[in-house]
Amino acid sequence: MSDLNAATLANIYIRMRNEIRFLEDQVDKIKQEQELISNKMLDICNSEDANTISTPEGTITRKLQSNYWTSDWDRFYSFVKEHEAYHLLEKRIHNGNMKEFLAENKDAVPIGLQAKQRYVIGVRKPTNKVGASDE
Repeated sequence: MSDLNAATLANIYIRMRNEIRFLEDQVDKIKQEQELISNKMLDICNSEDANTISTPEGTITRKLQSNYWTSDWDRFYSFVKEHEAYHLLEKRIHNGNMKEFLAENKDAVPIGLQAKQRYVIGVRKPTNKVGASDE
């Protein structure tokens, strides 16, 4: 690939990106179909009041999944602090907010903060030139 020029590489990149989008659309369609199948299996488990159904093709299991969220973050943070329940929070830094904070507070860098920066490539499709025909 070292002998390819920038225009050829840009063309290849755009074709690959388009193929990825096409395949992602296909995966999305398959996931939607899978969701319909999953719902049908859940209906069967519910009608039989079964958490497990063994079949020659595989074992279907029904399990209760729980998700939690809050509508009042200030009170939730107070609750976490009051109960020293910091393990209820995920350990993750919001990248956009941290970048903005560091830009505004050059001398306030948390101890232990690590960062990785790298250049990335973006490629746009060519635009029509003035006077070029779309036909």
